[in-house]
Amino acid sequence: MKQIKIKGKNKLTGTIRISGAKNAAVALIPAAILSDEDVTICNVPEISDINSLEEILRYLNVKFSRATESIIINPKDMTNKEIPEDISRKLRASYYFMGALLSKYKKVEMYFPGGCNIGSRPINLHLDGFKKLGATVIEENDKYTIEAKKLIGTKIDLEIASVGATINIILAATKAKGTTTITNAACEPEIKNVCDLLNSMGAKITGAGTNTIKIKGVTKLKKGYVEVIPDRIEAGTYIIIGSLIGENLKIDNIIPEHLKALTTKLLESNANIEIGRDYVLASSSNDLKSVDVETYYFPGFPTDLQQPFSVYLTQTKGTSILKETIYENRFMHVPYLNRMGANIKVDGKELKIKGKTQLEGKMVASTDLRGGAAMIVAGLISKGTTTINDVEHILRGYEGIVEKLSLVGAKIEIREIK
Repeated sequence: MKQIKIKGKNKLTGTIRISGAKNAAVALIPAAILSDEDVTICNVPEISDINSLEEILRYLNVKFSRATESIIINPKDMTNKEIPEDISRKLRASYYFMGALLSKYKKVEMYFPGGCNIGSRPINLHLDGFKKLGATVIEENDKYTIEAKKLIGTKIDLEIASVGATINIILAATKAKGTTTITNAACEPEIKNVCDLLNSMGAKITGAGTNTIKIKGVTKLKKGYVEVIPDRIEAGTYIIIGSLIGENLKIDNIIPEHLKALTTKLLESNANIEIGRDYVLASSSNDLKSVDVETYYFPGFPTDLQQPFSVYLTQTKGTSILKETIYENRFMHVPYLNRMGANIKVDGKELKIKGKTQLEGKMVASTDLRGGAAMIVAGLISKGTTTINDVEHILRGYEGIVEKLSLVGAKIEIREIK
């Protein structure tokens, strides 16, 4: 088990370069197996979720080679076989193999995916989409068998604009006969990134980035190439940190449009940030004021930044209301913040955060990926030393977070404990 220790109240200055987006990379890798030739994906973050996907690929006899930030995937000798529970449960994104294997082989057998325990995360929208394309779904003891004699394009209206369901249906429809139209599709930038790769491989997909996506099925996919977009959640986390304890801290290699929901709220709260063409310069401010925030699908405020932003709101003057509309169990970090000195009350899906409060370092835990990020934000601004346990959650989604923060002045270290 790994543990992170932080000695707080150290100003951060310098440059943090943002890595490739976790939420894009974990979908791009399963998408690559739709080809029968080499697929190159650049700017891939070195995080444990990528290692888990590599394990699944090697199990399926897919060639996988990595050089620095690039990977090459060759599925020419791939074998379609049941993906066992011990590897499917290592990450949520393993479910993208459902759409990819169904599209390519018309059959997939695998167990329910894993991931953070942040509330109910059913895959019924994915399965309903597969069924509308002509597949049958059998679920028994958390194992799914999904197969079809053939997949036929159709119209699929998503009840919720789910990112995972949108991508999985796109994967399944890419080799279906005819045209599939997804309405109320999710609009997240990561979806367009996946479609850019598929189109480079010979797919015929239009409308990515809008709420109506059309996929004209093809029979064969060739070599492909894509660069993973910058991670807007990683960028947002560091921008929040810079707004609290930065001194001209530069968050570099970003796409500002992807972060507009966050930066708008930061500016509304008097944060000291400057937005450039591909960077944000952030410094701390003593005059932060409370703001109300409600998470929503892109381009709304990201649910993945709700937990780090809740720490920010503890340092604003007044009372803020933070409402979580996506997941019902994303407040597990709150008891730890209150133990550190925050004044936060949970009321259903809302947090009532009263600031400004002085946080003090304590022994805490990473309850999930973004909850762990919140603990790092809290530790950096706290008086004294914060010790974070269960940091494996954090390492699933933040490449080199300890090294990146150390290079800009944070007193932070990671160590193995028994």
